[in-house]
Amino acid sequence: MRQDVMNLKKMSKNQLIDFSKPKYVYIPLASGKDENVTVLVKKGDYVKIGTVIGKRKGTKKIPIHATVSGYVMGIEKKLYVTGQLVRCIKIENDGKECYLEENIDQKKMSQYTKEEFLETILDTGIVGLGGDAFPTYIKYNTDKKINTLVINAVECEPYNTSDTTLLFEKCEEILEAIDAIMEINHIEHAIIAVPKEETELIRKLNNFIGTYLNIEVKALSSSYPIRWERKLVKETKHVNYKFIPLEKGIIVNNVSTIYAIYEALKQKKPLVDRIVTFTGNGLKKQCNVKLKIGTLAKDVIKKIGGYQNVDDMILIAGGAMMGNALPSDELAISPEVSCVLVLPYEKNKIANPCIRCGKCVQMCPAKLNPVMIAEAYQEKNIKLLQQLEVKRCIGCGLCSFICPSNRNIRNQIKLAKKLCEEEGK
Repeated sequence: MRQDVMNLKKMSKNQLIDFSKPKYVYIPLASGKDENVTVLVKKGDYVKIGTVIGKRKGTKKIPIHATVSGYVMGIEKKLYVTGQLVRCIKIENDGKECYLEENIDQKKMSQYTKEEFLETILDTGIVGLGGDAFPTYIKYNTDKKINTLVINAVECEPYNTSDTTLLFEKCEEILEAIDAIMEINHIEHAIIAVPKEETELIRKLNNFIGTYLNIEVKALSSSYPIRWERKLVKETKHVNYKFIPLEKGIIVNNVSTIYAIYEALKQKKPLVDRIVTFTGNGLKKQCNVKLKIGTLAKDVIKKIGGYQNVDDMILIAGGAMMGNALPSDELAISPEVSCVLVLPYEKNKIANPCIRCGKCVQMCPAKLNPVMIAEAYQEKNIKLLQQLEVKRCIGCGLCSFICPSNRNIRNQIKLAKKLCEEEGK
């Protein structure tokens, strides 16, 4: 099984191309489930890279930046990582790559004060690039002592290789950023968690890590879902926590987030691009692509060679296990998107009644009862859903993956969580 997963990763690993000049970008006015965004530009405005075009409201006031220079064409709806249509600001790229602020080297990264560090990662719009887009400054905005920084480079999703490719390409820069973050925040120890199968990457990290005495490389099994923050903390620090890792003096950052912090501290560069894995048997070429936030998936797919000659395909944003199926390739890439997966559609995969095998219960890493949650959702029994602690589901998809009846239990639980959230409003 593990070898099969490694073979899937070989399709795209360490293959990186640049697609930084799309004709148009469609920058989503959303973050996770939050579409409460104030638009700060109008049709006809000229913007530069880094111009603040929108700002999230509420307590998480993260700015949304223009990712190309050019003219605002208006607002259009495009697919978001959730599979829903959201408002996007459409900008026609003039190809000039004009920045609002010159990307000149700032002062030495470790010379930032804690206040300057927080202000910089807020103003540059840094969010978690591992899938949740949680504002990064909130994690560090604490008076509690941070003892350990855990860098999550364990890509347990079967096809995804964007993080390991980035870490391999930008190893020195990422180590420099980790060291600076530790010094600014008075963190004593850092752990870079990488898959033990990535021997070449581990060797490269160890070649550079000699001068960073407080940074440790820890090779872990990439068995799914090791990437889950709670499980990762347990594997690296051997502790449990109730709500957030900070309770134990731990902060967890995705490796792509660390590199975004590096660019923010080094050049005041806002979060305008990222690396995304485009892979799967439905594509002629599988690779990682450095692209601008707001680029359409269909434009990238065309750039890298297009689709295989298959009648029916399924597109998934995020990954095979925790991703969301999309009705088309009109996906506007947002910071949360680490992978676009294209697979031939299995027409004969028919869902059958539950046979009460209990496999979904055995496999659930959150120790829930997925089949009972799915049944409670069918009955719209909100009280039972709350008793079954549906909100603790991490959305890993193992219940659906293991089900011999081919039932989409994950989707049922996802809808159950939404039902409980709406009831609680």
